[in-house]
Formats: sequence, C-alpha cells, structure tokens
Amino acid sequence: MRNFRMLIAGILLLSTISCGIYSFSGADTGNAQTFQVNYFQNSAAIVEPGIDRTFTLQLQDLIQSQTNLSLTDSNGDLVYEGEIVDYYVSPMSATAESTAAQNRLTIVVQLRFFNTLDPEKDLDRRFSFYYDYPANAQLQGAVLSTALEEIFTRITQDIFNATLANW
Repeated sequence: MRNFRMLIAGILLLSTISCGIYSFSGADTGNAQTFQVNYFQNSAAIVEPGIDRTFTLQLQDLIQSQTNLSLTDSNGDLVYEGEIVDYYVSPMSATAESTAAQNRLTIVVQLRFFNTLDPEKDLDRRFSFYYDYPANAQLQGAVLSTALEEIFTRITQDIFNATLANW
C-alpha cells in the first residue's frame, strides 16, 4: 500500500512539473516572460475623470492574476495599449408617459496588442460592454462604481480571452 501511494505521488509530481506553461485560466503565454500595459487615455467625447487609470490598473491586475507573466514598464514581450474611445448614456426602455425607464452606459475601448515574440498574434480591435440602470438614478457614486466595475470586468476579460486564451 505504501508503494502504491508513493507511485501516485510520483505521478502527480511529474505531471505538474511537465506542464510548466499551463495555466488554469487557459492562458497561452508561449515563451513570453513579461507584459506591459501602457496607459489607456480617455479620448471619449464625454470624459469621466479617473476611468482611464482604473481601466489600465484593472487590465494589469487581471493579467497578473491569471498568468505567471511579470509586469514591466518597457520592452515587454506582450504589449497592451489603446484608449477609451467612447463613453455614452442612452435610453433603453420607455414608460407609458414616453420617458426613459432605463438608461444604458456603454464604454468602448480600442486595443492594440503586440506580441513581440510572435507578431502574427498582434491584434487591433474594439471591445465594448454596457451597464443598464434605472432612469431615475444618477450615474454617480455607487451606481457609477457598480457600472464601471461590471463594464471593465467584462472588457478586460474579453481582452484577455482574445489575446491570451486563443478563444
């Protein structure tokens, strides 16, 4: 019985060692060791202060938490850059009095991704997502924080999937 346990332990050890670049998130970082996220400027017509910094940090945090890549300020193997190109609110549904019952905040991010080790994986694409909220609510404070968290979580995950998950 003891030999059987040692055999199982040995197999488990070898299987984890042999999968050196495997990630539980499904990320395929190839031979990359570092990544760089340049500051995403807010060039939208409506400027909400601080969302550019928040987005940049959230993208950095997501990549760090789901890969074994090291964050660097320059000369990264994988480089993320771009800008927030749109930020707008639009009415979504109407009441019987022909007023908005619900509004939608939409944010659009233009991404340029460069894989310096494999340029065929470079990407230049827009990502967007939205958050619906009651028309009688002001888009500030907790409503705005919740909206930004939901939108940025979705956009950063979509960027991660498009650049590293090969989905």
